[in-house]
Amino acid sequence: MAKKSVVLLPDTLEILEKMGLQIKYARLRRKLSAELVAERAGISRATLVAIEKGAPSVAIGCYAAVLHALNYMDKDLLLVAQDDVLGRTLQDLNLTVKKRVRKG
Repeated sequence: MAKKSVVLLPDTLEILEKMGLQIKYARLRRKLSAELVAERAGISRATLVAIEKGAPSVAIGCYAAVLHALNYMDKDLLLVAQDDVLGRTLQDLNLTVKKRVRKG
């Protein structure tokens, strides 16, 4: 069976690249070698390099494992889509408010 290829928009690719760079900087600030972080995350060094470049082909679980290896930064993933302003606005538009009829 052929592997499916995911097509991402340029803005999304840019976000992944920025995220990868932030992960790389977090590793460097902690003065951790790529080999050590890859070992802690249970991935190859080549996969870590791909993550630090923001490769969209790397599984999100690998990204999470690297964040965890960087002193439990995987908790930051809980912030993803936490403040869904558009979703809440759309939800609120569909809410019906029952008005009481005055007995008179």
